[in-house]
Formats: sequence, C-alpha cells, structure tokens
Amino acid sequence: SKGWSYGAAERYSLELAEDLIEAIPLLEQVRFVSSGTEAVMSAIRLARGYTGRNLILKFDGCYHGHVDSLLVRAGSGLAEMASPDSAGISVQTAYETLVCPLDDDAALEKLFELHGDKIAAAIIEPLPANNGLLLQRDEYLKKLETLCKKHGSLLIFDEVISGFRVGLGGMTAITGIKPDLLTYGKIIGGGMPVGAYGGRKEIMEKIAPMGPVYQAGTLSANPVAMHAGHAMLKKIVRENPYAKLAETGEWFTAELQKRADQFLPFPVHYQKFGSISWMVCNGKDNVRRIEQIPAEQKAYYAQIFHGFLGQGVYFAPSGYEVGFLSTAHTKADLEQVLKAAETVFKGVKI
Repeated sequence: SKGWSYGAAERYSLELAEDLIEAIPLLEQVRFVSSGTEAVMSAIRLARGYTGRNLILKFDGCYHGHVDSLLVRAGSGLAEMASPDSAGISVQTAYETLVCPLDDDAALEKLFELHGDKIAAAIIEPLPANNGLLLQRDEYLKKLETLCKKHGSLLIFDEVISGFRVGLGGMTAITGIKPDLLTYGKIIGGGMPVGAYGGRKEIMEKIAPMGPVYQAGTLSANPVAMHAGHAMLKKIVRENPYAKLAETGEWFTAELQKRADQFLPFPVHYQKFGSISWMVCNGKDNVRRIEQIPAEQKAYYAQIFHGFLGQGVYFAPSGYEVGFLSTAHTKADLEQVLKAAETVFKGVKI
C-alpha cells in the first residue's frame, strides 16, 4: 500500500470483499469496520433498523465484544431482561437485551413465545469459544434459525473466532445454517485491526448512503488492513491448511489427554473443534453451558498455567480461554509442550 488511509474505497478493499463473498456465498454484500466489536455493534444497529424492533436476544456464555447492550448476563428468571455485566452500562440499555441459556430448547422456545414479535435479532457464536469451548448441537442452532424465521427476527452468526479458523466457509458451511448477517474480526485481516459484517443484499442496502442506518469510520477499510487480509486469504485458498490443522489438533490434544490421565490427580476432558481446544478440569463430559463448567476449573487450571509458565510454555492465563493451533506451530514446538506437560501435571496438587 502507498498510504495508511484514504477515506474512500480503493482496490484492496474491493479485492478483500470479493475474497469474502467468494468464500461465503451468504455474504451478498459486506461492509468493513476496524474491529469485531464494531462489526457486531453495526450489525445490531442494522437489524434494528431493518426490522423496526428493539430487543436483541443473546446467549449466556457468548461474548460479542464490549458493545453495551451485549455485555450483559441473564437475570434470575427464564425470560427476564438482562442486567449489566460491567460498570458504565445503563440498566435501560441492558433491558433491551434478552439472554437465553445455551443448549436449552425449552427456554429458547419460551423466549420467542413471550417476546418473538419484539426481537429484532438473535445473535450467537455458532461455536462459542469465549467462556470455554461450549460445543452446541446442530439441532439447537437449527431450532434457533427456525424460530427466527417464524417470528421475523434476523439471525446473526458472530464468527469473529470461528470464521476462517475452522474452515474456509466457517460454521455456516459446516452446519448448513443460513444466518441473515455474519460478523468477523481480525482474522480476515491477517491479524491487523479490522472487522466486517455482511449478509443479504436487501438487508445491507439499509445502510447509508443507500438506506437510513448510519455507520462510518475514518479507518474502516484502510488499505493496510485490506491488503494484509487479501494476501492472507489468497494464501489460505492456495494452501488449504484446515485438514492438516485439524489432524494436528487431534493428535496434540490426544497426547495431552494421555499425560493428564496418567499424572493429574483429577479427571480432565479436552473439548476440541478442529484446531481449537479447551481443557476442562475435574470433568469428563462435554460442557455445553457455562453452568456446567466444574467449580474447580479456575483453581485447578491456575496451577497448570503457572506450571507450564515455569517450563517456558505460555498457555492462556484463564481457565475459561481456549487454545488455538496455527500453521506457525511446528511439530518440535508441540513436542516441547508435551515434554513439559509430564513435569507440570506431576506437580499439580489438590
């Protein structure tokens, strides 16, 4: 690129948009912003502008950036309005958000029964990976799609984490579900500050200047991020690393599981999806909802984290964060981790 920001459409933004649309046909039109949070914020505004409704349905355990209306958790009742999860968020803002438990068909149906005609959109991580790796049943996601269509609500897939990480077509290609809007983050820019949202043409045309929904940003679609994203996506298409990453992830977590079973004083279960994995401490079953995460997760994982750090291996510091493999990780890197795991696991106490 010959400049940092032009404030106008240029070659690289058009090339990256074409890359995204070719990979994900559901993206009939796409709009660039500077972060995943901005992408979600803009998609929510667009959904409200398109439907003329105010309520947004999110799911407990899914994170969608630091958007005020989505940085909330459920109240004590099934269909209560949400309460703020951070200082600085007004109760009035939180009241426009409904929160549903993941993997709970009855709760989902009840929320739509009570509020369906007021819900502008339901937003979900189809592969929730911000509070552990909460693998969802395809049937649950399909039910959400069906209820959205029935009640005239838009379905938004937040693929900031899963998009272009689990496969070229993301979770839409894997599940066969067709959301109305999708959101993406830094992955599409090769790690540069960038985000995007897109979907059906009739919805996207509600954005200014063609429609009444305002959204703009000085550094949106800046040529540096656009060029980086275009180069990265060309490399992904050319090399198609996903099968190899999934194979490596399967081997790596299986080897970690063997060492955990042999040396740790409590049961461990590795949940995984492709190159993404998460260690569940003191548990053996699949975890689909945050309340199913064992109470000991934080304390037990803290020992493991500090043990690996002492061996020169840096995992995510929180027991609720997932791990990612990339093409940059070599076999030697992973074997070093496995060697350290024996020492670390032997030293864990309860």
